[in-house]
Amino acid sequence: MAIDEAVTLKKLEVFLAFMRMGNMARVSERLSQSVVSVHRALHSLEEGVGCPLFKLDGRKLIPLQTAYTLAEYAERAVRECEEGLRRTREAAGFASPRLKIGSLYSLTVGTIPELLIKLKVRKSALDVDLTLGSNRLLLELLAQGRLDAIVIASREEYPDDSLLSVPLFDDDIFFAAPEGSPYAHDSEIDLARLRDEKFVALDDEYATASNFSHAFEIAGYEPQLAMRVGDIFSLVNLVSGSVGYSLLPGRVRPFSPRIQLIPLAQKYRTRQTIALMLPKKRERDPNLLALAAECRMLGAARG
Repeated sequence: MAIDEAVTLKKLEVFLAFMRMGNMARVSERLSQSVVSVHRALHSLEEGVGCPLFKLDGRKLIPLQTAYTLAEYAERAVRECEEGLRRTREAAGFASPRLKIGSLYSLTVGTIPELLIKLKVRKSALDVDLTLGSNRLLLELLAQGRLDAIVIASREEYPDDSLLSVPLFDDDIFFAAPEGSPYAHDSEIDLARLRDEKFVALDDEYATASNFSHAFEIAGYEPQLAMRVGDIFSLVNLVSGSVGYSLLPGRVRPFSPRIQLIPLAQKYRTRQTIALMLPKKRERDPNLLALAAECRMLGAARG
């Protein structure tokens, strides 16, 4: 079936913005268009689709089920078009003025701000979009081409010959306890002694959850979990609030003065390698070359 000439990618972008925001004035401000232009685009798109997408409720425009159906497919169409244009420019040797980087939440204090500042000094015209998430999510987004590079806890469980890895630093895993806990004066922690204690942990998609599970496998028991959470900040707050103990990487130390990180006994010790990951096929992209260079310099400075 031929697509009506009234259905354009630009109108679909306006439509998707309205579906997300639900307010013409906000869409107008976001897209730098007049409210009249936004209304005209939505009305014209509706005519091109050939069926109602909205109903009027006073002065408000209310999406019908047809609008939600269209939005699902329009989102994919616009995303695929954007990706196609980006890859076409790459094939022609033109670097994008925007770099999409993914990072773990736990790297947002210190590492990522320092890295982005140095990158902006090197390439001042480059705009950077930062996406935060778990190891698993960021690897998926990188594989889908929705991110250009990611900085994650590199693990052997993710061997991928299509990715280039640039190590930044190694980070040891510690026993995390609130200030003034019964373990405050211990020089190291033997997890085998903690069978009766409560713990809090990250969801399985996080790299630190793998370290947590591995340590307790060595200890020979399943820890009593008071709670699982989906971000490192919540986990640190739960530990500082005495909800439970945990195992955390050393980089979270600045997150709260109310937690103490105590070394694990030798047999439980493990570490993560924080690394930049990027597609090998794009390793000569000027923007990614600059990012990789700054990562190598940061890694060398941290020894």
